[in-house]
Amino acid sequence: MNTLTDLLGNRWLWTAIVASTSAQVIKVLLILLLERRWHPGAFMETGGMPSSHSAMVAALSTGIGLTEGWNTPLFAVAATFALIVMYDATGVRHSSGVQARLLNELVDELRAVVREGFAPQPLRVLLGHTYLEVFVGTLIGIFAAFLAFRVL
Repeated sequence: MNTLTDLLGNRWLWTAIVASTSAQVIKVLLILLLERRWHPGAFMETGGMPSSHSAMVAALSTGIGLTEGWNTPLFAVAATFALIVMYDATGVRHSSGVQARLLNELVDELRAVVREGFAPQPLRVLLGHTYLEVFVGTLIGIFAAFLAFRVL
């Protein structure tokens, strides 16, 4: 067996990667359309609309369900993994983003009071996702899997 050939021919892996990449491209395009600014750096950022992590795990688990069956241990593992990723995106990571925003506001207030030498770096705010961002990412992933495994 040729490992590289197997890896390059893994439709489930590539479908997940394409779904995630598509979500990131959509994120950049939405910023362009809604905010009227070109921000290609958003392609590499976490958080925001849509969730590329959700797109990736939804594509993977849907692809496995379509090809291996919905009543298989492999689909159960993939679906469980997907649910954990989505729960984490809206739970822990989203809460961390909210906390980062509040801490940044506190630092700004302290900066106004403290004179010299107070210059902490701001925390990243876009860490997690809203339920809508995860839902849209999930739809992108499901669509990618149906396209890859039922149409192509």
